[in-house]
Amino acid sequence: MSGFSNMFMKFFLFTISFGLCILYASAELHKFAHSSKHDGSLNFLVLGDWGRRGAYNQSEVAFQMGKVGEKLDIDFVVSTGDNFYDNGLTSDNDTAFEESFTNVYTAKSLQKQWYSVLGNHDYRGDVEAQLSPFLREIDNRWLCLRSFIVDSELVEIFFVDTTPFVGEYFTEKKHKYDWQSIIPQKSYITNLLKDLELAIKESTAQWKIVVGHHAIRSVGHHGDTQELINQLLPILQENDVDFYMNGHDHCLEHISDTESSIQFLTSGAGSKAWRGDIHKTNQRGLHFFYDGQGFMSVKLTQTDATIEFYDVYGNVLHRLTSSKNLHSSM
Repeated sequence: MSGFSNMFMKFFLFTISFGLCILYASAELHKFAHSSKHDGSLNFLVLGDWGRRGAYNQSEVAFQMGKVGEKLDIDFVVSTGDNFYDNGLTSDNDTAFEESFTNVYTAKSLQKQWYSVLGNHDYRGDVEAQLSPFLREIDNRWLCLRSFIVDSELVEIFFVDTTPFVGEYFTEKKHKYDWQSIIPQKSYITNLLKDLELAIKESTAQWKIVVGHHAIRSVGHHGDTQELINQLLPILQENDVDFYMNGHDHCLEHISDTESSIQFLTSGAGSKAWRGDIHKTNQRGLHFFYDGQGFMSVKLTQTDATIEFYDVYGNVLHRLTSSKNLHSSM
């Protein structure tokens, strides 16, 4: 089978297996349609850094997600990456998929579509296994791609593969990363940013959200990601992105950009958290930081966004509200 035929077959199987409406496909970004509710609103949960077979309070966080998911009648769940610890999946038959995902997020309200990006720990395993459409045969909630778009008309969510941006991963000796399909790194990033910028510019959605694994701004353990500040942030600032959501730091955070209206939201507390691990310097724009386990909810209407951060007991720790006018018709 030729290389083109093989690629076409994989995409065909992906499309059929996922049973989702693909609006278009470019070199890097597929766009999936996900309808809003009948009243035009949309609710979802955001979780990151979770896959530990239920350990480190993963199961307790999942339980509270189920309760909040039912209360909000969520439409889907967003995962900000590091889906399977410590080193991703070994194959699409790896039992960690069911042990860390299917068998943990069992609540009825969580039996919705999950949209996931890859984290750096996922890149330490077999990346293609985690992207494989055959995982959907095991659990049809699962959708993970390197970069893609979810479009509900009310909001467009742009999922970005941030791990290849981080230069130290390409030189460190401690861990091995699965860079197939990424090398050459510079070309991969250039093409991704080009596709992303075009897609954001063309968006007519009332709300624009970008999701990546790594933080742009964070006061947690890893701190700011300079590569994203240099290469990704200018695109978000120039195109009126409302929220950037990420994981990577095992905490919950809300930081405002000092040069635009972008809100940086970290939800990386799905299991193991790092108590007391906070940078005391460079806290400009910081509204909220929590160093325990938890997750985030997002409620959107045409005029309002409400984002809440929850701890492992289901308590609301912080609430962010944002409003905007309806687009005027000509």
